Amino acid sequence: MHFSLKPVKMIKRTGILLLCITLVVLGWVGILKGQPPSPFARKALRVMTYNIHVGMGMDQKLDLERIAGVINRERVDLVGLQEVDRGVRRTQGIDEIVELSKLTGMNYAFGHNLDFQGGQYGIGILSRLPIRNTEHRKFENRRETERRGMLRVEVELGGRLINFVTTHLDYQFPDGRLFEAQQLLRAVGDVKGVLIVTGDFNDEPAGEAYKLLLTKFEDAWVGSKVKQSGFSYPADELAKRIDYIFYRPADGVRARKAWTVRSLASDHLPVVAELEMR
Repeated sequence: MHFSLKPVKMIKRTGILLLCITLVVLGWVGILKGQPPSPFARKALRVMTYNIHVGMGMDQKLDLERIAGVINRERVDLVGLQEVDRGVRRTQGIDEIVELSKLTGMNYAFGHNLDFQGGQYGIGILSRLPIRNTEHRKFENRRETERRGMLRVEVELGGRLINFVTTHLDYQFPDGRLFEAQQLLRAVGDVKGVLIVTGDFNDEPAGEAYKLLLTKFEDAWVGSKVKQSGFSYPADELAKRIDYIFYRPADGVRARKAWTVRSLASDHLPVVAELEMR
């Protein structure tokens, strides 16, 4: 007796088609509900750098829900945060990175740069992708100024390793910023995979720290050919471009677009870039 295999093939094909339709429908349902689409469904990675000023807005009110609202509306995959408190008296002892993780539904990492008012102060990262590994380094100081550092996380997107870094450089002394930028480049010099560096560099494009970063990276704002100024500070009377997103073109990355988000939730505006992974 001979059995035809055609019905079996048709059943398999029908099953695959139904599965694809189901996934598409579920994706659209999520979008309609206001949920950010999975980064796996896109060819680009959306990243943000945001100095949150410990959650204190230009109205001097502490409001982490307002900060989280800014992040959620931009539907970003990775966020580099600066000026983050954990258990500090001035911010009511709130563990800010944990609270923001809850409010955004994102995974988190924290880099403790210094002790302050009974708690910790530093930098953080939020990620919609699972965080595989983290690395935190404190920078050496040449003066008795605020201790700075860098935080790196590893995530995976479509089988590719993505290294996402955030930092916050010295705001007082140009040579201090340059010294910290040199340490940053040494710290990431041997990193394998895609490398994205974000942060509040406290350095304008004419500064030496910024110019040093350009020897290894491309500025997403420049790479995306945005015509606006890119000023991100101060939020109420914009005058400076000091918050940046950098990437290595050699990693097969290019900036599709970049923009700032108008908000008074902090004294800085967040900067966002959509990066294409070739």
